Amino acid sequence: MKMNHVPELDLTRAAAAFAALGSEQRLSVLRTLVRAGPDGLSIGVLGDRTGVMGSTLTHHVKILASAGLVTQARQGRSIICAAVAFDELQGLSNFLLTECCADSAEKDSRNG
Repeated sequence: MKMNHVPELDLTRAAAAFAALGSEQRLSVLRTLVRAGPDGLSIGVLGDRTGVMGSTLTHHVKILASAGLVTQARQGRSIICAAVAFDELQGLSNFLLTECCADSAEKDSRNG
């Protein structure tokens, strides 16, 4: 069933972002990066703080980056990861809450 009141692109982007967050480890990585702020963390520090290491961490960061939630940048010999999509994260929250109770019986009775 297609929901006409939500643009298809928004549904597609939201689905991709929520899918990227569908892992406990990825959610931990993103939360750690959000807590670190815009300067981000080196991949080593990120691994230490989350307990996710090596190729597993690289895999999870790649998925979060593909969803537009995280960036990676080389600084010297380090790779710095940062959660740059604070607006996107706020948008995901709004996506879920914008139409809160829109179809509830209480709202219908107030409008009738």
